[in-house]
Amino acid sequence: MKYLLIALVAALLFIPFLGAVHLFDWDEINFAEAAREMIATGNYTQVQIDFRPFWEKPPLFIWLQVLSMKAFGVNEFAARFPNAMVGIATLLSFFAIGKKLVDEKFAWWWTLVYAGSWLPHFYFKSGIIDPTFNLFIFLSVYFAYRINWSGKPLRMAILSGAMLGLAVLTKGPAAIIICVLCLLSYWILNKFRIGIKWIHLLLITVFAALIPALWFGYEIISHGWWFVNEFLVYQVRLFSTPDAGHGGSFFYHWIVLLVGCFPASIFLLGWIRGRRSGKSIYTSEGTELKDLKRWMWILFFVVLLLFSIVTTKIVHYSSLCYFPLSFLAALFVYRLAEGKLSLRKWQVGLLIFIGCLLGLLIALLPLVGLYKAELIPHIGDKFARANLEADVPEFCRNRLRTVLHRSCDRGWRAVAAQ
Repeated sequence: MKYLLIALVAALLFIPFLGAVHLFDWDEINFAEAAREMIATGNYTQVQIDFRPFWEKPPLFIWLQVLSMKAFGVNEFAARFPNAMVGIATLLSFFAIGKKLVDEKFAWWWTLVYAGSWLPHFYFKSGIIDPTFNLFIFLSVYFAYRINWSGKPLRMAILSGAMLGLAVLTKGPAAIIICVLCLLSYWILNKFRIGIKWIHLLLITVFAALIPALWFGYEIISHGWWFVNEFLVYQVRLFSTPDAGHGGSFFYHWIVLLVGCFPASIFLLGWIRGRRSGKSIYTSEGTELKDLKRWMWILFFVVLLLFSIVTTKIVHYSSLCYFPLSFLAALFVYRLAEGKLSLRKWQVGLLIFIGCLLGLLIALLPLVGLYKAELIPHIGDKFARANLEADVPEFCRNRLRTVLHRSCDRGWRAVAAQ
């Protein structure tokens, strides 16, 4: 019953109004167009843009959008619907894992912390690949962790490899790089004892290779090596040079996570100087939970440092951090609720400051449309400039001005009355 409740609430959070806003992100438009062209051409094995081969991404997420468009038509709602379903699956996974490893109270906290953070919530209402990719990577790492603690380690290894294979088929070899770095980091931090046998590593490797090989193999047989070669060259270029003008400083993603994952990010910072007591979080403190915490910290820093080093800086590149971040933040909140940790003054100050900053930015957002002529010369991104330069019907502008003026009038009248 609880799982049904979570699914229904998640559906209410993620599904309504999916098609109310036009596709606005470069990736949203590309993926939706690729799905539309698959339907138009009947070529479901090769991703295309402008009816020419598009080698930047594998086809799994595009296939999901095709199924959605077959059901709901070619529109914004259909393009974003797969991620709404992934959002429901993600929250259900969190609840199931949290309940299994800690207890039901923690499971609720984890679910609420993730759904209640700004960017993690927003991404399930988008049409980009990353929410789907992130779930597969997270589950691959989780099942790899379970190899040491499950009575069926071979099954866990197969599931870990299968999830990794699906991640590769969703976004490409970045999935392998992330998982290998996590495995090496765990091995080093665990004093060169990993607990995963060679047979488990072999099963992970076989299933991680088998799933994407079904598509890559077919592509090679049908169109030769050139498409796969272009795909691999693009992936290397993406890691080594800024793409589409998306450069930035080393700390770009650190700031994105601090502000975008509010308030979970503030609770994560609580681990830096949290007040610990001698009491345990639950009866068997140590073992399984400590091991998962280690995996989550590793996943968080591997993704954060990897994409801080990568020269292309795009907001959603660090979105995989949302999963371990929400787990660790929920664990802090759980201990906070139990009285085993307490908030410091600097944490309260950050909560107030970032909360007010986000509220102010959201309140000022309508002004962007009114004063876009003054803002456009200061925006370097060509795609963002083109969006702002798009013509908006006059009645929409007039309506926005009317709403703002009425709001200001009410505010002045309230001040005068006092």
